[in-house]
Amino acid sequence: MTMSEEMAKEAAELKDSKAGIPDFDWNSYAEEDMYNASQRKELENLYDQTLSTVAENEVVEGTVVAITKREVFINIGYKSEGVVSINEFRYNPDLKVGDKVEVYVESSEDKKGQLVLSHKKARALRSWERVNEAFNKDEIIKGYIKCRTKGGMIVDVFGIEAFLPGSQIDVKPIRDYDVFVGKVMEFKVVKINHEYKNVVVSHKALIEEELEQQKKEIIAKLEKGQVLEGTVKNITSYGVFIDLGGVDGLIHITDLSWGRVNHPEEVVQLDQKINVVILDFDDAKKRIALGLKQLTPHPWDSLDPNLKVGDKVKGKVVVIADYGAFIEIATGVEGLIHVSEMSWSQHLRSAQEFLKVGDEVEAIILTLDREERKMSLGIKQLKPDPWANIDERYPVGSKHKAKVRNFTTFGIFVEIEEGVDGLIHISDLSWTKKIKHPAEFTNIGDEIEVVVLEIDKENRRLSLGHKQLEENPWDVFETIFTLDSVHEGTILEVFDKGAVIALPYGVEGFATPKHLIKEDGSTAKVDEKLPFKVLEFNKAAKRIIVSHSRTFEEEKKSEEKAEKKSKGSSTQKAVKKLNSNIEKTTLGDISELQALKSELEASKKKPDAQSEE
Repeated sequence: MTMSEEMAKEAAELKDSKAGIPDFDWNSYAEEDMYNASQRKELENLYDQTLSTVAENEVVEGTVVAITKREVFINIGYKSEGVVSINEFRYNPDLKVGDKVEVYVESSEDKKGQLVLSHKKARALRSWERVNEAFNKDEIIKGYIKCRTKGGMIVDVFGIEAFLPGSQIDVKPIRDYDVFVGKVMEFKVVKINHEYKNVVVSHKALIEEELEQQKKEIIAKLEKGQVLEGTVKNITSYGVFIDLGGVDGLIHITDLSWGRVNHPEEVVQLDQKINVVILDFDDAKKRIALGLKQLTPHPWDSLDPNLKVGDKVKGKVVVIADYGAFIEIATGVEGLIHVSEMSWSQHLRSAQEFLKVGDEVEAIILTLDREERKMSLGIKQLKPDPWANIDERYPVGSKHKAKVRNFTTFGIFVEIEEGVDGLIHISDLSWTKKIKHPAEFTNIGDEIEVVVLEIDKENRRLSLGHKQLEENPWDVFETIFTLDSVHEGTILEVFDKGAVIALPYGVEGFATPKHLIKEDGSTAKVDEKLPFKVLEFNKAAKRIIVSHSRTFEEEKKSEEKAEKKSKGSSTQKAVKKLNSNIEKTTLGDISELQALKSELEASKKKPDAQSEE
């Protein structure tokens, strides 16, 4: 018999004997219930008061009472405990029993009678409020790095996704972003976009705050000229950043080596430990200028003391520009070859026509200034100066072939050889043609024959001629184009002041407008072939003045003169005849005329006598 059966039997016996407490509830005793109905009701009321009132869809605070590999048990003061997946706490790997957490009450009782809670939803409801509070108070918050995205990482902060730019992960450049995925890190909210609900966080800001104090302490101990060991932190095209143990310094590319450096990678490598010297620093801006080349003596200080002007040196072209080339004769020791010292030629040219970077060259030292650490070099001096014996090589009257280099309005510049230039004046190009511009006669780059007319050794110029290769045809023309001689010519060009006439033997003449009038009164035009009379021949000026009008005007005048002459002779004959007649009349009839005169006078007197009577 079990204990409960024994207790029931004992209770029945007591009931039958009507012994014991009069109002005792034997049924409740038999059911192992120690309280009567009123007591139970009172106790239930008291118990209900000890339980918190749970309203669904609210956020409440609870206490972690147990943690397993998969779940977290949270007591919110309800009759049962809630269970939350541990994944909802991955942002907080340090969660432990007794921690206070906020949970969202999804249901006070599910089908199994279990209280249903969610920490993730509670964080989501409070996230925006929390983020703004953290931003305003400059608080440090924790976040879980979920994944990588373009330009940075996505971080779970209070249940919302925030953006962590790649530049804000660390003070050092990040080479592998994937190593941060799945990590829980501390952040500061640095930017909030209220319109789009975007949040930007930074881990770098926390590091910088810590480093700032370290920098102040380190900079306070710095001195110019101090040598420190550092680690190459970053390499850029303009220099190298060195980590000095909490503070960064910059070695500018010009302070890496005494020689030319195209890129800092030629000198240092990432993570390399090197000694550097402090050149300068700025307390206010926390900038530190470092040097590497300053740890070694300047190459100019170790330059051969016997080296002097006129010595021959060898070097390598390291930099080239239009105006010249820099030659490195030793590491950190450079000399400039100006373009004018590359060739004896005086033509304006670029240094790229003579040299290129990397060329090994031999040169002569022209100037040497050890204090200023400057040197000028020349390579044309390795060849003899072509003007040294110019009188012997190109005497006056000698004939040569030259290359046309350039045109001017007054002539042609030619080069007989490199460094020997000359000018052919436009008037010395042709004996017969009047050339307005050299381009009418030749082209740049063409070869032309010349005669040396004059040597200007001081200014390194030759006066040259081309027409002098032939005899002066004007000596012959003088006997052909005599005054008043007539020649057939073709009008080449007509302008306001007259026209240019092509005459025989390639000679050109000039006629003024009034001498272009034809016999019919019209003016001669271009390409017309007409006879022209020479009015003027100037051998010195190589000028011939001609006229077409004079060719027919002279004939007319001759005809008129002949006509006048014939008319004059007939008139004279008539006058002679008249005079002869007059003479005959006078001599033959003079007596008759006298008799007639006497008779007339007598008849006139008779009437006068009768009147008197």
